[in-house]
Amino acid sequence: MKRTLSLRSRMMLLFAAVVGVLLAACTLASYALLAHQARAQLDKELLETAAPVAADLAPGPEEQDVNEMKIPNQYFELLDPTRRVLQHSGNLAKGPLEIGPEPIDPLHNQFRTLYESPYGKLRVVLVPFAQAGSTRLLVIAMSTRRVDQVLVLYRDAVWIFLPLSLLITALLSAWYVGRSLRPLADLTDRASAMADRVTSAGSAAGKPLWSPLPAAMTSDEIGRLTQTFNRLAERVEAALTQLRQFVTDASHQLRTPLTVLHGETELALAEPRSPESYRNTLRLLEDELSKLSRMVEGLFTLSMADAGQLRLACNPLYLDEVLEDSCLLVTPLAQARGITLERHLVRDVPYRGDEVFLRQLFLIFLDNALKYSPPESVITVQLEKQDGKLRASFSDQGPGIGPEHLPHIFKRFFRVPRLGADESHSGGLGLAIAEAIAHCQGGVIECQSAPGLGSTFTVTLPFETGPEPGQAPPEKTSPARHTTAAERGI
Repeated sequence: MKRTLSLRSRMMLLFAAVVGVLLAACTLASYALLAHQARAQLDKELLETAAPVAADLAPGPEEQDVNEMKIPNQYFELLDPTRRVLQHSGNLAKGPLEIGPEPIDPLHNQFRTLYESPYGKLRVVLVPFAQAGSTRLLVIAMSTRRVDQVLVLYRDAVWIFLPLSLLITALLSAWYVGRSLRPLADLTDRASAMADRVTSAGSAAGKPLWSPLPAAMTSDEIGRLTQTFNRLAERVEAALTQLRQFVTDASHQLRTPLTVLHGETELALAEPRSPESYRNTLRLLEDELSKLSRMVEGLFTLSMADAGQLRLACNPLYLDEVLEDSCLLVTPLAQARGITLERHLVRDVPYRGDEVFLRQLFLIFLDNALKYSPPESVITVQLEKQDGKLRASFSDQGPGIGPEHLPHIFKRFFRVPRLGADESHSGGLGLAIAEAIAHCQGGVIECQSAPGLGSTFTVTLPFETGPEPGQAPPEKTSPARHTTAAERGI
């Protein structure tokens, strides 16, 4: 794999490069501005020197003021229009100033720079003025040594401070980038540790998969990323815990019928038996196989719901008919125990949904009501429209559910401890399946119960008008007298 620089190194180099380019550009601009201002100041000084000298020379052509001047680093010449030297200062012992062959403007001041002269680098101003009816040219030159020294000092300072600034910038950027990316490094380390713990035995022994990171900077991107990782890790840990618990409970629930099947099969094969004994054994095996089938179908339904793949049909139907059919299916069981089913159903309720799963949903609550209701009691089934919603409620006169158990009744394989209730039939998946079906239909389930006062389960579904515009309503059919595989998986 091609080795690349770390994100910290790339960010540091980028930051240092950008700052270096900006510093260099600012330095060049400031150097150009300094040089321009220094030369402008020198030109101003030349003009200020030339003004009084020209004023003194203008009225008296016989005056020899220029010849008498001898100022250090300042040189004077008086020229006629033919560039002949009329006067010059005493410090021009090495010869006249060579102002060059460029034409002279007799009306305006001119500035020139003499880079090679016997007196060093000079800045020259040519000032034309009138003297006794003739045009004269006053030439004043000053050494640029002071300006050049300032610029050299500035360049030397730049060569020292620019690399030092870049070094300090690189160090500061490395510190700041490292400090800013430290939460990302912590996230990476903890995510790697969590990935190792997912498949290790330590996570199953009670050790947490993730220890939340402090999100001190909650307003920036890294702070929000930290919070997101914390939430994600909490959900992953909760999902894994639920999955392990589910697998443990499922294996425990499946172990009992499998053990019964294995034991009864060994017992039947151990020695010859009478036909009646074999029939009893086969009945027991069939009962256990039915339990296994219902449990497997329930687990399949829940797994599809967990994966978001539980697809329900959306067909026009009458909800009161589906509920009436469900009641008729359990009527023989209710009559065998002397239990009365009272139905208070709003008639002709059009709805759009999956008839098979809706019937399974209603049968789950009817089955639970029958299991936990005492003989000669009453189960009340209601269907009503309220606040634009459909509510189907199932009330029994059973032992009820304690408040400490109500938050857990929709968990898989959870059973409320009861006396006299046969719980071997459901396997503990009925209410979990009911909740999954209700959610897929866009509904919710509520439970009101208290010990000794019975229980009432209410399914609230969004009201659907049934057939689409222009579509005929569903035909009313006679109540079904058989169950489907989904209905048997209570």
